[in-house]
Amino acid sequence: MKQQIAHIALVVDDYDEAIAFYTEKLNFVLLEDTPQSETKRWVLVAPPGSAGCSLLLAKADSEEQRSSIGNQAGGRVFLFLKTDNFLTMLQKGVQFTREPKTEEYGTVAVFKDLYGNLWDLIEYSKSSE
Repeated sequence: MKQQIAHIALVVDDYDEAIAFYTEKLNFVLLEDTPQSETKRWVLVAPPGSAGCSLLLAKADSEEQRSSIGNQAGGRVFLFLKTDNFLTMLQKGVQFTREPKTEEYGTVAVFKDLYGNLWDLIEYSKSSE
């Protein structure tokens, strides 16, 4: 049996501001934006060239869901993004909570998305790939 994780739901406050953050700041590609109802949309974004998992931007529609915005992992790093260019992220104004640090496997930093979820940003050294 073959399996893979297709999407990870990320609870957001507003579809359009989330799309703007992921496409403009993180350079993600908008894969789909399909209305489901008057208030619900199916919105998928992913890093360019990604053939794997994508993010499903899911707008909170209850107080319980709104309380999870920006804290989906309880204050821990939630997602890990591999990059080949740290400089671009710095230039686009991504808010780092831990500045880039060189490790034996490459460069790593922690940044916040627009709602405060923590992400690891990793640029592997050529010898680690």
